[in-house]
Amino acid sequence: MSGSSTRQSVAARLAARTAGGALRVFLVLVALFWLLPTVGLLLSSLRDPADISADGWWKVFTAPAQLTTANYAAILDNETITGSLLSTVLITVPATVLVVVIGSLAGYAFAWMEFPGRDWWFLLVVGLLVVPVQVALVPVSQLFGAVGIFETTLGVVLFHVAFGLPFAIFLLRNFFAEIPRELLEAARLDGAGEIRLFTRVVMPLGGPAIASLGIFQFLWVWNDMLVALIFADSESPPITVALQQQVRQFGNNVDVLAPGAFVSMVIPLAVFFAFQRQFVSGVMAGAVK
Repeated sequence: MSGSSTRQSVAARLAARTAGGALRVFLVLVALFWLLPTVGLLLSSLRDPADISADGWWKVFTAPAQLTTANYAAILDNETITGSLLSTVLITVPATVLVVVIGSLAGYAFAWMEFPGRDWWFLLVVGLLVVPVQVALVPVSQLFGAVGIFETTLGVVLFHVAFGLPFAIFLLRNFFAEIPRELLEAARLDGAGEIRLFTRVVMPLGGPAIASLGIFQFLWVWNDMLVALIFADSESPPITVALQQQVRQFGNNVDVLAPGAFVSMVIPLAVFFAFQRQFVSGVMAGAVK
């Protein structure tokens, strides 16, 4: 019996290892397939326009001499693209910071402060989650035109903040509500007020959730085109609108579009990988709770 059980355990271990190895191979293949368009975009951005017109991007594997950085040098000299990158930063950073700060304060208030109508106000915030952006385009355009901020960076930032706050408040309120009440009560017994309690206790504990929110908001605002196309200044549009205008003006100018699109994609990727650990911690914490 012992020999039979030993053979079964060995077979089970071999089967588990084989299954695990097959799963790893499958996941690697899926990741490579998922990254294929990005690799193609990168290689296309490193090719001469004539080579792009003649062959596909995979030609570089047999003719690596085609690779050149001339397209990126041209992008740096293109005032439209460089200006649009600056405009995108000026929109994305304030919109992300404001959503994180206001969402954190509101999430703490809904989680741990008593005020009249708290639950009803929170239900209103949850209801705003289902309001599509398209519904607000016309009335908000009229409002911004009346107050003089239509086609301005401020208008785009305010629009993104308004539509980012419901999700931010919902996410952070639920995360903050899971903090042990005893911990907050102990801090209050030590003389901590609401501001000190928020900054010294809640914010450090909510770091993963706040980092996750910041990543989501940054990616949403950076990659947005609809809101930017309507509300941004046509003289200094964000990168998404600038690339779309390049297509409209010059047609198939892949030597400009490919490096411009890759540069616009690298920055949010860098932000994601910089906060990857906090993002994963926030997701796992939410899953456990």
